[in-house]
Amino acid sequence: KNPLGMKDYKPEEMAVREKVFNLIKGVFKAHGAVAIETPVTELKATLTGKYGEDSKLIYDLADQGGEILALRYDLTVPFARFCAQHNIKNIKRYHIARVYRRDRPVMSKGRYREFYQCDIDIAGEYESMVPDAECIKIVSEILTKCELGEFKVKVNHRQILDGIFASCGVPEDLFRPICSAVDKLDKLPWEEVRKEMIQKGIAGECADLIGGYVENSGGKEIVQKLLSDEILCSNEMAVAGLKDMEKLFEYCEAMSVPPEHISFDVSLARGLDYYTGVIYEAVLVGKEVGSVAGGGRYDGLVGMFKKKNTQIPCVGISIGIERLFAIVAKNQEKEMRTTETEVFVCSVAPGKQDRKPMLLERLKIQSMLWEAGIKCDTIQRINPKILSQFQQCEAEKIPFAVVIGPDEVQNGQVKIRNIESQEETLCEREEAVGILKTMLGRLPV
Repeated sequence: KNPLGMKDYKPEEMAVREKVFNLIKGVFKAHGAVAIETPVTELKATLTGKYGEDSKLIYDLADQGGEILALRYDLTVPFARFCAQHNIKNIKRYHIARVYRRDRPVMSKGRYREFYQCDIDIAGEYESMVPDAECIKIVSEILTKCELGEFKVKVNHRQILDGIFASCGVPEDLFRPICSAVDKLDKLPWEEVRKEMIQKGIAGECADLIGGYVENSGGKEIVQKLLSDEILCSNEMAVAGLKDMEKLFEYCEAMSVPPEHISFDVSLARGLDYYTGVIYEAVLVGKEVGSVAGGGRYDGLVGMFKKKNTQIPCVGISIGIERLFAIVAKNQEKEMRTTETEVFVCSVAPGKQDRKPMLLERLKIQSMLWEAGIKCDTIQRINPKILSQFQQCEAEKIPFAVVIGPDEVQNGQVKIRNIESQEETLCEREEAVGILKTMLGRLPV
């Protein structure tokens, strides 16, 4: 059996996955991103101390010749290490790869221990909040193209949260633990989150003040509402975060992100320790699948891997691809093709004659079509029945067949058969490539 939280994928499932991967990769490339790759394992020290309470979910590996290793938990920390190691100061990169978490799996909701992430990150000095807005634009494009129904990209800012905590009397050393508690508001009722805050060391009155702020959600009007709060605006961090949010909404509007796709949600916290600015989380409205994308700004992470602690501003977002696969597969109106075969090479059995030459002729034609860039296949048996060959074409939704028999071989000809209409065209063998390319060019994309 499979290890807990991991699964196999059948050809029909892989067809859906490939479709979604290609769609996402197309959006990434349209925004000018380049691809990189990093090892599936990292030094344990690289990952330690970056994920807060989630650090317990890291998969440790046995000592490998003196190196203490772990499977990567996400693609963000390896990217930061990559930038530091290769002295990269500016890059817009995407990375699609597996990550591993020793989480409690709920496979029916797309929560696995081994799963793919599709990340895009922008590293370097740019105009404040423009890259952050582009990340929202990218997620909006991807979720719209996947036809997943109504969705929202929730946004918040770590400085706003920290400003709220400071204004409500939370000691600075408790900011991250309280932030981790707030992060659970999308899964737990307020009373349970409030109880956790008190257990972590703040008074009930302090927790109630925080509750009054984090209940706010909506559009850019929430920014103005919080900017008019005298207590909150006495805190410089909160004001800086709110000014960033003003810019974020302005740039998103310039990039034609529909306003209904963005929600300023003050309860959004994102539990990872490395976030320093804007944070994101995309959710599908009315579907119980959790978040389908998440990310944020992490200006201090690259510096952790450099000797001089040189800061390189970074912002990025990760698409929770496994959850998208499940929904896209469910929404498919018709079963997807598992192959891209365009032409199937068939032969008619030549009675009691030697049948091996017909296989050889099919292989010659197949090779001719491959060399011409036509995706083709044949049955690798000496004497398949013609009906079974046509049935395979129908089952695999292959649009055309090239058919030969003893007469066609003797005369140097082939028949080209349209599988759907069953119409056949007789032509010289050397003309077949040109005719097929013309026919394939007429197919709807």
